[in-house]
Amino acid sequence: MATADDRCQCSDGLCGSEHAKTGSRCIETTARGRLIVAPLDLTLSDVAAAAVPAEDLRAWCLSCHAKAHKRQLAAQRELKQQAADEPLALF
Repeated sequence: MATADDRCQCSDGLCGSEHAKTGSRCIETTARGRLIVAPLDLTLSDVAAAAVPAEDLRAWCLSCHAKAHKRQLAAQRELKQQAADEPLALF
């Protein structure tokens, strides 16, 4: 949390919000609510997430974390769907 200055590190639309009124970064802090620590890639399995080095973790407020997770899962599903829709090569 010290690295994040006790502030949510969601920025530049990771959660769907541009946080335009606050310099492109969420304003939630530990003083205003609870923050959690998680990797930037929220689609990792629990085992893979536990192996992420500490310097690659981010502080998230619960709202940004939930929204970013939902967006990343949707993007992952879309990529899988696009890959499944591609025709198989003949050669």
